[in-house]
Amino acid sequence: MKIAVASGKGGTGKTTLSTNLASFLAESRETVLADLDVEEPNSGLFIRAEAGGEEDKYKMIPEWDAGKCTLCGICREVCNFNAITQIMDEIMVFPQLCHSCYACSELCPRDALPMKKQKMGVLRYFKQGNLSFVESELDIGEEQAVPLIAQTIAYVDRHCPGDVIKIFDAPPGTSCPVIEATKDADLVILVTEPTPVGLHDLSLAVETMKALKRDFCVVINRDGLGNADVESYCVRENIPVIAKIPNQRSIAEFYSDGKLLYHEISAVKDALEKIIAYIDARPGAGKTEKGAE
Repeated sequence: MKIAVASGKGGTGKTTLSTNLASFLAESRETVLADLDVEEPNSGLFIRAEAGGEEDKYKMIPEWDAGKCTLCGICREVCNFNAITQIMDEIMVFPQLCHSCYACSELCPRDALPMKKQKMGVLRYFKQGNLSFVESELDIGEEQAVPLIAQTIAYVDRHCPGDVIKIFDAPPGTSCPVIEATKDADLVILVTEPTPVGLHDLSLAVETMKALKRDFCVVINRDGLGNADVESYCVRENIPVIAKIPNQRSIAEFYSDGKLLYHEISAVKDALEKIIAYIDARPGAGKTEKGAE
């Protein structure tokens, strides 16, 4: 089962929930935690695990072969991302804009744009008991997170098959990286805070999940802060609020020390137990991936 933990904005407690939920689940079952916030991964600050290795990750970028090119302009016309332009008698490729769709390369009548590998980041793998932890990080200067997120999910599916629960710590917001991280999730947990800004960004995340046709629910972090507008919104929209994490100074203190909260604060452990009960109650939650298919 794939559980994506997402939020409409940064700083709501998404990584806090992801790391604590994965670690708590790993006490009794095989669990995978994947940090898909590849622009700034930080789940590893809270996971104490042994390094299992790392591998470079690449994307495919067209490389112009001037000797074969007839300057027909087809590549420029078919590129929807403006990654190719023609200046005088030269074709220029902008790797930062390229989405590796292969259109220019496949449709070039002279094979003048072969696709070449270009390093975009690194994937690291860790293991501790029942918990497998995977994180990926973009190289400095790389602008596109989606290809690395897709490759990270593929790595998890390939190396961690069978009866295992997968927790995806998604990027914040509602843009392309979030869509890539959540589009195949069995359940999306939206973490929010009871403030006007939290409500505004939660509503954007909700509309995104509806567009993706994903099952989703809400966890309210820093409960007691702000007002009750988030809960009222969830009632109106018939969105289940499956747990609340209280607004406590001690939580911030333990978090700042890189500690898992459920070891220290009973209210956090109670919230995790409610979340797990909700997950386990879902149809097919106890099946292996093959059985679920």
